[in-house]
Amino acid sequence: MAFKNLINYKKIASLLAMLVLAGTQVMAQTTTPVDTISDDDRAAMWTNVEYYVLIFAAICITVAIIGRIIRVYDLTNQLQGKKPTQWNNIMGTMFIVFLIAGFTGAIWSFWVQGNMILPGAVSEHGVMIDNMFWTTTVLTMIVFVITQILLFVFLFRYRHSDKRRAYFLPHNNTIEKVWTIAPAIVLTILVVFGFFTWKSIMNTTQVAGDINIDITGHQFAWELRYPGKDGKLGNKHYTLTTALNNLGIDYKDPASFDDLKADTMVIPVNHSIRLNIFAQDVIHSVYMPYFRVQLNAVPGLPTVFKFKPTKTTMEMRTQQDDPKFEYLVYCNKICGGGHYNMQKVVRVVSEGEYKDWLTKQKPYLTDGLKKELKMADSTSKASAPRLALNN
Repeated sequence: MAFKNLINYKKIASLLAMLVLAGTQVMAQTTTPVDTISDDDRAAMWTNVEYYVLIFAAICITVAIIGRIIRVYDLTNQLQGKKPTQWNNIMGTMFIVFLIAGFTGAIWSFWVQGNMILPGAVSEHGVMIDNMFWTTTVLTMIVFVITQILLFVFLFRYRHSDKRRAYFLPHNNTIEKVWTIAPAIVLTILVVFGFFTWKSIMNTTQVAGDINIDITGHQFAWELRYPGKDGKLGNKHYTLTTALNNLGIDYKDPASFDDLKADTMVIPVNHSIRLNIFAQDVIHSVYMPYFRVQLNAVPGLPTVFKFKPTKTTMEMRTQQDDPKFEYLVYCNKICGGGHYNMQKVVRVVSEGEYKDWLTKQKPYLTDGLKKELKMADSTSKASAPRLALNN
């Protein structure tokens, strides 16, 4: 009877059907002819998701079979009048083993993967974000350690025994208040603190002295536009985009005439930078980890982020002991096949170096673009800003 319970033919048939189906999916992952598959391709074929699903299913079936065998063995001993297996002691011990293994895994994770955290923040708001992160992390880790120790030690210490009876505790108002009010107070403090911090970080209102920089993403590059001597960026519209006017700058706006094009994002230290973020095709994401800057670039929906860098590139090169160190702006959305290459250098310099660099940048309004827009250049030394638009 026990052996009959051990083997359920319907369940086994269902599992075999599942394994066969999963195996078929594994083998159907490639349509490449067999004679053209390399040894590396054959090895990779067995490292996909379906392979690990099969391994997991096999482990579950093995554990289930072993459990049934042990159950049959235990029932046989009871029928023979022998003392049954003390499963409560076994399970209690296993809980302690699991607790030790779990803490070992957590310590290993911190030790090995702890150096993968973001580098130190070099922006004013980045320090606030890091403070929020570490405050939350420390509090949650304290709670994690205490609750896990209590959970598994209690399971071991108060496992069932025929020598004692469990104490029946139907309700305790004090305990209910403690584990309800204490977490509520802590979470409220974290949420309120986070709300005001986030409100400050996301305040993108333009104020006098902000440096406005347009950063536009497309597959697979970032385009940068700086204001000229007037300190203003001209308007732009997607319908004006051409091969030469790749940002769609509107040259009916006089503020557009002196806008500058840059290959490197150069910004002055301790100065408020206001990034105007755009996308021309798919969703991209401006990501500058050292500055704790990340915001999506969404087609048709301009976004803005303000930050203030606090360390120059040269200071970071000295600190990192790396003469080739550079800040970078990445795309943090998987936007296509060339996503990995979508980055630009961000160089933080002094105020004087920034102004000197700015004078060396070329305007977007090139001779080729003037010709395309049929602009008649009627400028002179006396009236440099005047351009006639003849289209």
